[in-house]
Amino acid sequence: MKTEIHILMLEDSEMDAELVMHTLRKGGVVFSSERVETRPAFTRALERGPPDLILSDYSLPSFDGYAALAIAQEKCPDIPFIFVTGTLGEEVAIETLKKGATDYVLKHRLSRLLPSVQRALREAEERAARRRAQEQLRQSHEQLRALSVYLQHVREEERTRIAREVHDELGQALTGLKLQLTWLCGRLPAKSKSLHESTKTMTERIDETIQTVRRIATELRPGVLDSAGLPAALEWQALQFERQTGIHCPVQSAVRETMLAQELNTAFFRIFQETLTNVIRHAHATKVDVRFAQMGQFLVLEVKDNGRGISEAEMNNTKSIGLLGMRERAALLGGEVRLRGEPGRGTTVTVRIPRPQKEAGPNKLNFHENSPDRRPRRRAARA
Repeated sequence: MKTEIHILMLEDSEMDAELVMHTLRKGGVVFSSERVETRPAFTRALERGPPDLILSDYSLPSFDGYAALAIAQEKCPDIPFIFVTGTLGEEVAIETLKKGATDYVLKHRLSRLLPSVQRALREAEERAARRRAQEQLRQSHEQLRALSVYLQHVREEERTRIAREVHDELGQALTGLKLQLTWLCGRLPAKSKSLHESTKTMTERIDETIQTVRRIATELRPGVLDSAGLPAALEWQALQFERQTGIHCPVQSAVRETMLAQELNTAFFRIFQETLTNVIRHAHATKVDVRFAQMGQFLVLEVKDNGRGISEAEMNNTKSIGLLGMRERAALLGGEVRLRGEPGRGTTVTVRIPRPQKEAGPNKLNFHENSPDRRPRRRAARA
């Protein structure tokens, strides 16, 4: 609490004002004060700067206490406002508190003034402290968000770099090794069957390693995402999912643009990957339907399976890193991830992320039951 406070007093009686100030000084309150009597003077005093406390009479010649309270709440809503008045009926007193007054004190019972003022100032300080703490928490949250965005960006860049090096450097080295081995095999004596068998086995091993290198590079960063765009990448991932699990996974896309912002591409694709991973681990599904569309200024991805259905406890599990990561990826771009589970009927994951204004185009499409865009479309895409 401040050692000295500034009090704005709305009082038309100078004698009553002196009595109030005497009561506060006697109670040990250190303060400076300003007394005003009219609405214009009261408004100007508030506009010059908020006081620490407002003490107001209820009945004034030019306007009443309700009007003064309304002005104070508009100009400085966090400042304690106490009515100090000669008469105030019980109903009126209750109404003033409902409208936002901190307290009321009758002039013939000024013994209540000091504790009322002390309580009001203490509560105001506590509110200010809470606001400061909330502001610090908000700033910390924003800093963490900014750090998360940076880390996501760095991680994707690193994955892309490693994928390129693995694919190009290791792939070229293995291909060169295979060519040299083929050249060597052609110069072996025809009768050396064991050597021919060994070189054949080595060639097959090299081929297997080349496929492994390609698979690792693709898992790090699918080339189709950057070369063909998000819709094609979603279809490619769905095909990979089908081959791996045997679960039918048609993709219906109503977004005709192929190249979106890299941040949008990455967010949607990684969330889609995590969703399919959860289907494999938990859903026990036999089919997954995928829809991708633009609705207004939002891009919307919906993934619906026919599995057991996610429970409320699983959706709210703070230890589920996968779900937390999905939600955080969307939130970093101003979007959201919603989950809806129906026991025995499956789970629906809906991802909504706004497009940047500069990218938003006329293609604002939606899914309709008879729309030709509902027909599953496949695109041949290579990693």
